[in-house]
Amino acid sequence: MSAFPDYRPRRLRRTATLRRMVRETRVTVDDLILPLFVVPGEGVRKPVASMPGVAQTSVDELVKDAGEAWELGIPAVLLFGIPESKDAKGSGSWAEDGVIQTAVRALKEGVPDLVVITDVCMCEYTSHGHCGVLRDGEVQNDETLELLARQAVSHAEAGADMVAPSDMMDGRVAAIREALDDAGFSHIPILTYAAKFASAFYGPFRDAAESAPREGDRRGYQMDPANDVEAMREVLLDIEEGADIVMVKPALAYLDIVRRVKDETGYPVCAYHVSGEYASIKAAAQLGWLDEDAAMREALLCIRRAGADLIVTYWAREFARGELPGRGA
Repeated sequence: MSAFPDYRPRRLRRTATLRRMVRETRVTVDDLILPLFVVPGEGVRKPVASMPGVAQTSVDELVKDAGEAWELGIPAVLLFGIPESKDAKGSGSWAEDGVIQTAVRALKEGVPDLVVITDVCMCEYTSHGHCGVLRDGEVQNDETLELLARQAVSHAEAGADMVAPSDMMDGRVAAIREALDDAGFSHIPILTYAAKFASAFYGPFRDAAESAPREGDRRGYQMDPANDVEAMREVLLDIEEGADIVMVKPALAYLDIVRRVKDETGYPVCAYHVSGEYASIKAAAQLGWLDEDAAMREALLCIRRAGADLIVTYWAREFARGELPGRGA
């Protein structure tokens, strides 16, 4: 490579147009998935205090939000359900008239071309707040698989376009794939939370999903943040079991994992720009310490640059509004 003064990198940075022409990484609305939280009732819109701009909504309000997202060009939503009542097994997660099943049917009727992805996990539905069957303080892996598979099939029956198991039980992708295939849903893809770390950045989400454990924590099944080799084993296991898209969660603190997964598998990679990452930028912006628009855009750009093909982000609508002609940057 030529050296200074023959090579002057600044020549291509002099104007906004030149910088745009040589930009290596771009984020578009096509890359984004909007998470939404649905609760029972009608006309409900309950803001989540720890996540400015995010609310729990009833199905009718959810359809409005999803319709707006679709009009803005956002191709997909990821649904999390908060049931009216919870029990030890999380039976509301597979109920035909459950909050997610009802929401999926409404979305497919109201916004038919929108891709509806459903979270498959037990924590929002169990009275103890853990992601599976709990006995003597221990989550029972193999017993939980049957319930996760049952939940995934119920989502597909309601019309979900994709299911996203987030529980981190061993073998759950294979169990869900087999159950979907047996039920006639071999066409439904699985977006697996393949490398989901036991992160400190999930707090605001647990407020929104009302899913914090009543006792203990999830370090016995979510991954140790120190481990990248193990993350690759998890990802490769999920691919072998039939995953179609693999997710790394969180995103910003784990960009090295995102890049490694993309480079070593070649599979479609999704990264979750999680609640704590989102809320920290929001909070700093409210205090005047950061430019929210610039910081969020940079965060999403860096996630994309690291190798993510898709990004789950609570900021999807704001990003999309800014991309409209005459609005935003």
